[in-house]
Parts: sequence; C-alpha cells; structure tokens
Amino acid sequence: MKRPLGVYVHWPFCKSKCPYCDFNSHVREQIDVSAWKNAYLTELRSYKVLLKDEPFEVKSIFFGGGTPSLMPVDLVALVIDEIQKLWSTSKSLEITLEANPTSVEIEKFKGLAKAGVNRVSIGVQSFRQEDLTFLGREHSADEAKRAIEAAKSCFGRFSFDLIYARPNQTLESWRAELEEALTFDPSHISLYQLTIEKGTAFYTAYQQNKFELPSPDLSADLYDMTGAILGQRGLSRYEVSNYARAGHESQHNLIYWRYQDYIGIGPGAHGRCFFQGERRAIQNHRAPEIYLERVAAQKTGMTKETILTHDEVYLEMMMMGLRLAEGIELSRIKELTGKGLHEWTSEPQLVALIEGGFLKRTESRLVPTDQGLLLLNQVLERLTQV
Repeated sequence: MKRPLGVYVHWPFCKSKCPYCDFNSHVREQIDVSAWKNAYLTELRSYKVLLKDEPFEVKSIFFGGGTPSLMPVDLVALVIDEIQKLWSTSKSLEITLEANPTSVEIEKFKGLAKAGVNRVSIGVQSFRQEDLTFLGREHSADEAKRAIEAAKSCFGRFSFDLIYARPNQTLESWRAELEEALTFDPSHISLYQLTIEKGTAFYTAYQQNKFELPSPDLSADLYDMTGAILGQRGLSRYEVSNYARAGHESQHNLIYWRYQDYIGIGPGAHGRCFFQGERRAIQNHRAPEIYLERVAAQKTGMTKETILTHDEVYLEMMMMGLRLAEGIELSRIKELTGKGLHEWTSEPQLVALIEGGFLKRTESRLVPTDQGLLLLNQVLERLTQV
C-alpha cells in the first residue's frame, strides 16, 4: 500500500528581511540559478536512492521560503518535473507556492500555473497600508488585492495570510479587516498572531519599548472573534491558525500535523520520514552557500540525521496532532510508539483535561476543544510529561 509523502522545497532568498521574520531567509544581490538547479535535482535524486525501499506516493509539493515566487519559473517547472519522474504522484497532487503580492511576482502567476503549480499562498499580512509599513512589507494594500484577484484567475486554489494582534489593533478594526478579506471569497485563509521572536529587528525594538502589543486578553478576544466570524461564513478552523471550507485544507500542512512522512529540500529544510525501520528527523544546513557546497561534495545538504526514540515520536505527535480540530487518531499513537495513550499519560490527567473542557475523547480519537486550542501549550505540557 502506498504511503503519502510530502516534498518541501526551500528557496532561501528575499528582496528584504521583514522585521518580524525569524525564518531562514537571506538577501543576496547575485544568485547563481544554475547552482541551485543542480543542488535541488541532486538532493532529490539522493532521496530517491535513500527511500528506494519505501512505497511512497507524493501527495504534495510545497515551495516555501524565503520568497519562492522570486524563483525563475523554469526552475520551479524543472523541480516539479523531476519529482514526478522520481516518484509516483497522487491523482490529487497539490503543488503550492508561497508568493508575495508585489507587481513583479503577480506577473509570474500564469507562468507558475503552466509550470504545474495549482495552489498559491499569498503573504498579504494586512489590508491596511499603515500596518504593512509597520510590518516592513514591500507591497501595498492595492497590490495585495490585485494579487488575490490574479490568483483566483490563474490557480485552482489559493490562500492568503493575515497577521493580527498588531499594535493599536482593536476588535472593531480587526472585524472590518476580516470582512474585507471575506469579500474575496477565499476557500482557505491563515491568520497568525504577531509574535516577537529573538534575533529579529522587532525583538530589539520591542525591548526598547518602541511599540506595544495588545494585551493577552485582547489577543484572546481577537482569536475568538476570528473563529466566530469565519465560521459563520463557512470557513472552519481546522488547525490553530488555519481556516478552510470543507475539502480545501492545505494537504501539505496536514501531512505535518498528522505526523506523516515528508522530506525537505534546500537550506535549513527539515524532514520527518520512516525508512530503514526507523522514524528519522533530518535537517539541512541553514546557510545557502554552505548548503550548496555540501550538496556538490556529498550529494545532500544534510547536516543532522537523528533516529527518533519512541518518547520523541510521542512528544512530536502530540505537539503536531493536537493543533488539529480533528485531533489525533489513538491507534496511530500505538502504531508509531508501541504504546497506547494510557501508557504515556495517566488516566487522572486525561480526565482532568476532559472535565476541564480542554479535550474530548472518543473511541478512536483525542480531540482538542476550542478552549483547548486556545490554551494548547498548557494542555501539551500536561500530556507530554514523559
């Protein structure tokens, strides 16, 4: 029986670094596209050899970054074609590419669709020009709207991101922005709370009291209101930060959250994959130039490969699976760890979380409630004391 496989491809370059971003993204004046083509194809072929005994079928391909909409269209097409040559693919293969809504990138949408991309995820972040300026985004509010319309006409599916809990944001202003977002009739939308990460420009500015964030109570109210408004319009919260109409969930991200198999291509890319009888965590070198050198020398950018213990598998399964509204399939816990849920956590602990309104347990699944999703870190802490 074929097992679903996700393939993540990381393009590490951006035009500029956003002040809130802690992703593996870099700014370079010159990029040797030929070197990147060789590296991607070499690494994909190495994975095919490594996984030769596993019955995988590629279910999703995801181009992330960085800003993968800056990739040459020919390179995107080449990578997609190579993956389809190396592995069998699902009839419903999802091929997603992250895009920023600048005019230059919008012009590439038709070419990307022709290359095989059938879903785009657009980094809108806000429809308010003053907030886009604060967030350090290069696009304008008008460009964001044009990008969504272009995506609707070029691709079968599209999604866009918004950031909430921004400085000076109120329930009323966020409600108005959500209503504006809904005028585009999205089938999928991702809504992320602004968080301040160490090592970012925002972290330094926040430490210097250059701006304030909404209070925890207001942030929670914004989150609750988001779910209520989108739910009324047919967009269900299927994951902590993601909402979709039925059948339009991100298949690639579901692979992550359901703790299925995926490989990562490109600098800093991660993978989780079961092969040679073990569940393995794989990580590539983060620095673009060192990654290229490694692939040229040893046919892989891998800098770390770890065989995960059952304890680690259980922890990761819980951290990923309880982000989903569907929760975790109980039989899968035993399948991957050799022990059932009752052997990992005490019955009194489970009962306390269920009676407290944070979890529900059916015969086959452990499911977070809305309150459990809101306080997920606390729930996980109590369930993962292994």
